[in-house]
Amino acid sequence: MNRLIEYEDANEEVRAIYDDIRATRKTEYINNFWKALAQHPPTLRRTWQMVKEVMTGPGQLDPLVRELIYIAVSATNGCDYCVASHTAAARAKGMTDAMFGELMSIVATANMTNRLAEGFQVEVDEVFKRAG
Repeated sequence: MNRLIEYEDANEEVRAIYDDIRATRKTEYINNFWKALAQHPPTLRRTWQMVKEVMTGPGQLDPLVRELIYIAVSATNGCDYCVASHTAAARAKGMTDAMFGELMSIVATANMTNRLAEGFQVEVDEVFKRAG
């Protein structure tokens, strides 16, 4: 099920979502992720709405920080596509090679210490727990 739905082949609902992606991202390019999801328009619509809200909506985190978090989670989950896509987006928002290297060092360190804490079944310190 790896069929990509191009704009010309899309139904009216999918074209409307593609148009919104283009307008929101200020680009004519629709990437393969969205073209693949277009095989099931409800999933395309639902996913785009969530990504649009989380990545471009109002919030306390600036757009570059949001992209860096997305890269970190994608690297941890082993999603090559998402790492590539969000690395390109982060670079467009100002990420440098040095920032990327530092981010990957943090991701690697967190993954290592997470696995150690899980493996050793370390109990969370009372001081770290939130009250109520």
